[in-house]
Amino acid sequence: MASLIRLSTVCQRGIRPVLLCNTHLSRQKNRDVEPFRSAAGKIHAASSHSTVLSSRAASKHWTGERVLSIALLGMVPAAYLCPGPVVDYSIAAALTLHGHWGIGQVLTDYVHGDAKMKLAKAGVFMLSTATLFGLCYFNYHDVGLCKAVALLWQI
Repeated sequence: MASLIRLSTVCQRGIRPVLLCNTHLSRQKNRDVEPFRSAAGKIHAASSHSTVLSSRAASKHWTGERVLSIALLGMVPAAYLCPGPVVDYSIAAALTLHGHWGIGQVLTDYVHGDAKMKLAKAGVFMLSTATLFGLCYFNYHDVGLCKAVALLWQI
């Protein structure tokens, strides 16, 4: 992250990096409590321990998304070579989770505001739940996903 050291900061408080923000930072009286201020509001810095934990969780989530994507690629030949209930339900669960994570990322990028985000996440959760139940219902009461795709290819 880029930082800027101001001469007034060096002279008064020692060397302390100040983020590139408005010039009114040097006029704040209580610098230890609120060191950074932006136009939108206050920025609260998390402790380094929670930052490390959230970074690890984000890394594991990213890895999980990639593993699921690769598993979906492996399920395509498995569905063709040995169609059955195990593969049908595995594909249903994997596709639902893959879609849920993908739509969640779109919401994170394009929906702003706490109330809107909560409403959007609740909607995505309901959509994902309905998708999983619908695919499971289709697998149980109809021919299943693998045979349905094979029937579509025969047309």
